[in-house]
Order: sequence, then structure tokens, then C-alpha cells
Amino acid sequence: MNLDNFHKAFENKVRLGIMSVLMVNDAVSFNQLKELLELTDGNLASHLKALEKFKFIEVKKEFIDRKPNTTYLSTRAGKTAFEEHLAALEKLIKEHL
Repeated sequence: MNLDNFHKAFENKVRLGIMSVLMVNDAVSFNQLKELLELTDGNLASHLKALEKFKFIEVKKEFIDRKPNTTYLSTRAGKTAFEEHLAALEKLIKEHL
């Protein structure tokens, strides 16, 4: 079994969920991610930080009506790594059915 294309960043279900959401949306706010994935602020923040370290996501901070708004989007590197990870999962499943 070849695990070369599996990326450690996506071994966690929260990070897998974050990337899944970001792959189908241009950008998603912190609060939207928190609500969609049903996470606490701290839990979500730690997983976002991990993906940011890998340079798989980009963070944009701005103020809207004097309120801070943080949005996240997947980078090209993040999209590529996630697609490779999903392809490796599909291959593994097909080989073992």
C-alpha cells in the first residue's frame, strides 16, 4: 500500500472538513466555518493555524462596519495537495474493494 500521496495535514477530520469547505467556496468567514463544522473558536483556530503553516490556506482580515472580519481561502498549493490526497484515498478504496 503506497501512502506517499497522503498528506499529514489532512489526517485530522477537522482539517479535512475545512479544506472541503474551502474547495467549493471562494472564501469563507471564521464564523461560517465554525457554524458549518460545529466547532469552538479555539478548536477551529488551532486547525486553521496548522493549515496556514503548510501554506494551504490564506487569511484575509478586514473591518466591515467597524467589526473585524476574518475570511479564509485555499491557496493553489492547498488545492493541489488536497486534490492529491483525495485521489490517493479514492485509489486506496478502489484497490481494496
